[in-house]
Amino acid sequence: MLLDCLSEVADPRRAQGRRYPLPYILLFSILAMLCGATSYRKIQRFINAHRDRLNDWFGLVWKRTPAHTSIRYILQGLDAEELEQAFRRHSRQLLERSDEPEQPRAIAIDGKVLRGSFDRFQDQKAAQVLSAFCQGKHIILGHLPVLTKTNEIPVAQRLIEELGLEGCLYTLDALHCQKNFRDRHHPG
Repeated sequence: MLLDCLSEVADPRRAQGRRYPLPYILLFSILAMLCGATSYRKIQRFINAHRDRLNDWFGLVWKRTPAHTSIRYILQGLDAEELEQAFRRHSRQLLERSDEPEQPRAIAIDGKVLRGSFDRFQDQKAAQVLSAFCQGKHIILGHLPVLTKTNEIPVAQRLIEELGLEGCLYTLDALHCQKNFRDRHHPG
Protein backbone atom coordinates (compact mmCIF):
# COMPACT_ATOMS: atom_id res chain seq x y z
CA MET A 1 0.00 0.00 0.00
CA LEU A 2 2.80 2.47 0.85
CA LEU A 3 4.64 1.31 -2.26
CA ASP A 4 1.55 2.13 -4.35
CA CYS A 5 1.43 5.66 -2.94
CA LEU A 6 5.17 6.11 -3.51
CA SER A 7 4.68 4.94 -7.12
CA GLU A 8 2.66 8.11 -7.75
CA VAL A 9 5.62 10.39 -6.95
CA ALA A 10 7.25 11.83 -10.08
CA ASP A 11 10.79 10.62 -10.75
CA PRO A 12 13.24 13.55 -11.11
CA ARG A 13 15.66 11.53 -13.25
CA ARG A 14 15.83 11.32 -17.03
CA ALA A 15 14.30 8.13 -18.45
CA GLN A 16 17.65 6.62 -19.48
CA GLY A 17 19.13 7.22 -16.01
CA ARG A 18 16.67 5.03 -14.13
CA ARG A 19 18.51 1.87 -13.19
CA TYR A 20 16.70 1.61 -9.84
CA PRO A 21 12.92 2.22 -9.67
CA LEU A 22 12.03 5.30 -7.62
CA PRO A 23 9.35 3.69 -5.39
CA TYR A 24 11.88 1.14 -4.10
CA ILE A 25 14.57 3.77 -3.52
CA LEU A 26 12.03 5.75 -1.48
CA LEU A 27 10.76 2.74 0.46
CA PHE A 28 14.25 1.44 1.23
CA SER A 29 15.35 4.94 2.29
CA ILE A 30 12.38 5.13 4.65
CA LEU A 31 13.24 1.71 6.10
CA ALA A 32 16.86 2.79 6.53
CA MET A 33 15.83 5.99 8.34
CA LEU A 34 13.50 4.02 10.61
CA CYS A 35 16.53 1.89 11.49
CA GLY A 36 18.62 4.95 12.37
CA ALA A 37 20.22 6.00 9.09
CA THR A 38 21.02 9.70 9.24
CA SER A 39 22.98 10.18 6.02
CA TYR A 40 22.96 9.10 2.38
CA ARG A 41 25.94 6.83 3.05
CA LYS A 42 24.07 5.13 5.89
CA ILE A 43 21.03 4.63 3.66
CA GLN A 44 23.32 3.00 1.09
CA ARG A 45 24.87 0.78 3.78
CA PHE A 46 21.42 -0.30 4.97
CA ILE A 47 20.30 -1.22 1.46
CA ASN A 48 23.57 -3.04 0.82
CA ALA A 49 23.37 -4.99 4.08
CA HIS A 50 19.78 -6.07 3.38
CA ARG A 51 19.89 -6.24 -0.44
CA ASP A 52 19.35 -10.01 -0.71
CA ARG A 53 16.42 -9.91 1.70
CA LEU A 54 14.89 -6.85 -0.04
CA ASN A 55 15.30 -8.55 -3.43
CA ASP A 56 13.44 -11.63 -2.13
CA TRP A 57 10.64 -9.67 -0.44
CA PHE A 58 9.98 -7.35 -3.37
CA GLY A 59 10.84 -9.58 -6.32
CA LEU A 60 13.83 -7.50 -7.35
CA VAL A 61 17.13 -8.57 -8.90
CA TRP A 62 19.44 -5.78 -7.75
CA LYS A 63 23.00 -7.01 -8.12
CA ARG A 64 24.43 -3.81 -6.64
CA THR A 65 23.26 -1.13 -4.28
CA PRO A 66 22.86 2.39 -5.70
CA ALA A 67 25.74 4.70 -4.82
CA HIS A 68 25.13 7.17 -2.00
CA THR A 69 25.56 9.99 -4.54
CA SER A 70 22.74 8.49 -6.63
CA ILE A 71 20.51 8.23 -3.58
CA ARG A 72 21.31 11.86 -2.70
CA TYR A 73 20.57 13.04 -6.26
CA ILE A 74 17.24 11.20 -6.31
CA LEU A 75 16.07 12.33 -2.86
CA GLN A 76 17.15 15.95 -3.34
CA GLY A 77 15.41 16.09 -6.72
CA LEU A 78 12.01 15.14 -5.34
CA ASP A 79 9.13 17.58 -5.03
CA ALA A 80 8.59 17.77 -1.24
CA GLU A 81 4.91 18.70 -1.62
CA GLU A 82 4.27 15.74 -3.91
CA LEU A 83 5.98 13.38 -1.47
CA GLU A 84 3.93 14.83 1.42
CA GLN A 85 0.75 14.18 -0.57
CA ALA A 86 1.80 10.56 -1.16
CA PHE A 87 2.30 10.08 2.59
CA ARG A 88 -1.06 11.72 3.30
CA ARG A 89 -2.79 9.34 0.87
CA HIS A 90 -1.16 6.38 2.61
CA SER A 91 -2.11 7.68 6.07
CA ARG A 92 -5.68 8.28 4.92
CA GLN A 93 -5.90 4.70 3.61
CA LEU A 94 -4.66 3.35 6.94
CA LEU A 95 -7.16 5.51 8.78
CA GLU A 96 -10.06 4.40 6.58
CA ARG A 97 -9.23 0.70 7.06
CA SER A 98 -10.12 1.08 10.71
CA ASP A 99 -12.46 -1.56 12.15
CA GLU A 100 -13.32 0.66 15.11
CA PRO A 101 -16.96 1.61 15.76
CA GLU A 102 -17.92 5.10 14.69
CA GLN A 103 -16.68 7.56 17.28
CA PRO A 104 -14.95 10.89 17.04
CA ARG A 105 -11.30 10.36 16.17
CA ALA A 106 -8.86 12.29 18.35
CA ILE A 107 -6.37 14.21 16.21
CA ALA A 108 -3.51 15.97 18.00
CA ILE A 109 -2.04 18.99 16.25
CA ASP A 110 1.36 19.95 17.59
CA GLY A 111 4.46 21.79 16.44
CA LYS A 112 8.04 20.70 16.93
CA VAL A 113 11.43 22.25 16.26
CA LEU A 114 13.57 19.98 14.09
CA ARG A 115 16.69 18.98 15.97
CA GLY A 116 19.91 20.09 14.31
CA SER A 117 18.18 22.60 12.02
CA PHE A 118 19.52 25.73 13.78
CA ASP A 119 22.51 27.17 11.95
CA ARG A 120 24.30 29.97 13.77
CA PHE A 121 26.89 30.31 10.98
CA GLN A 122 24.22 30.94 8.33
CA ASP A 123 22.10 32.97 10.81
CA GLN A 124 19.25 30.51 10.19
CA LYS A 125 16.62 29.87 12.84
CA ALA A 126 15.65 26.34 13.72
CA ALA A 127 13.06 24.83 11.38
CA GLN A 128 9.61 24.10 12.80
CA VAL A 129 7.00 21.67 11.55
CA LEU A 130 3.38 21.22 12.59
CA SER A 131 2.01 17.67 12.52
CA ALA A 132 -1.41 16.05 12.77
CA PHE A 133 -1.40 12.75 14.67
CA CYS A 134 -4.33 10.34 15.02
CA GLN A 135 -3.98 9.22 18.62
CA GLY A 136 -6.08 6.06 18.47
CA LYS A 137 -4.39 4.64 15.36
CA HIS A 138 -0.88 6.05 15.98
CA ILE A 139 -0.74 7.51 12.46
CA ILE A 140 0.80 10.80 11.41
CA LEU A 141 -1.70 12.26 8.97
CA GLY A 142 0.27 15.22 7.65
CA HIS A 143 2.87 17.92 8.20
CA LEU A 144 3.26 21.57 7.31
CA PRO A 145 6.26 23.82 7.88
CA VAL A 146 5.86 26.77 10.24
CA LEU A 147 7.62 29.60 8.46
CA THR A 148 9.71 32.09 10.42
CA LYS A 149 7.36 34.99 9.69
CA THR A 150 4.28 33.29 11.14
CA ASN A 151 3.25 31.07 14.04
CA GLU A 152 1.37 27.80 14.46
CA ILE A 153 -2.15 29.28 14.44
CA PRO A 154 -2.67 29.86 10.69
CA VAL A 155 -0.64 26.74 9.87
CA ALA A 156 -2.87 24.58 12.11
CA GLN A 157 -5.99 26.02 10.50
CA ARG A 158 -4.59 25.28 7.05
CA LEU A 159 -3.56 21.73 8.02
CA ILE A 160 -7.02 20.92 9.43
CA GLU A 161 -8.63 22.27 6.26
CA GLU A 162 -6.26 20.35 3.96
CA LEU A 163 -6.82 17.05 5.78
CA GLY A 164 -10.57 17.43 5.27
CA LEU A 165 -11.48 14.99 8.05
CA GLU A 166 -14.98 15.20 9.47
CA GLY A 167 -16.28 14.14 12.86
CA CYS A 168 -12.89 14.46 14.53
CA LEU A 169 -11.94 15.90 17.88
CA TYR A 170 -8.83 18.08 17.53
CA THR A 171 -6.49 18.80 20.41
CA LEU A 172 -4.10 21.74 20.22
CA ASP A 173 -1.87 23.76 22.54
CA ALA A 174 -3.31 26.65 24.54
CA LEU A 175 -1.71 28.99 21.97
CA HIS A 176 -4.64 28.15 19.70
CA CYS A 177 -7.30 29.42 22.14
CA GLN A 178 -8.26 32.57 20.26
CA LYS A 179 -11.13 34.84 21.12
CA ASN A 180 -13.69 35.34 18.31
CA PHE A 181 -12.05 32.66 16.19
CA ARG A 182 -15.35 31.56 14.67
CA ASP A 183 -16.37 35.11 13.75
CA ARG A 184 -13.19 35.72 11.74
CA HIS A 185 -13.64 32.70 9.46
CA HIS A 186 -17.37 32.09 9.29
CA PRO A 187 -19.42 35.29 9.18
CA GLY A 188 -22.99 35.04 10.38
